[in-house]
Amino acid sequence: MKFLLKLLISAIAVFVAAYILPGVSVDSYTTALIVAVVLGAMNVFIRPILVLLTLPITVVTLGLFYLVINAGLVWAADSLVAGFSVSPLWMTLVFGIVVSLINSFLSSLTD
Repeated sequence: MKFLLKLLISAIAVFVAAYILPGVSVDSYTTALIVAVVLGAMNVFIRPILVLLTLPITVVTLGLFYLVINAGLVWAADSLVAGFSVSPLWMTLVFGIVVSLINSFLSSLTD
């Protein structure tokens, strides 16, 4: 049950971020749900590998390279999910930050 709640919160965060940010479009709430599932799966399976491989540059940049990894995952989700697009490449960075902030806020409301 908790997993479904987190998934719905992530989908809402994706939908709200797409509404707020110019250049980001989500066709429907179903598409936002699919984007949330894809981003969640990539965060579980791909992100740890990327973090491990880029550990030296992450240490040198004092952790700011995590933002680049997050933007890369959003860009990959853009490529994988039809109906979801982020037009300027730098907007993937902003989208990742906004989704994280909205997700944190909504999760704190449900706890």
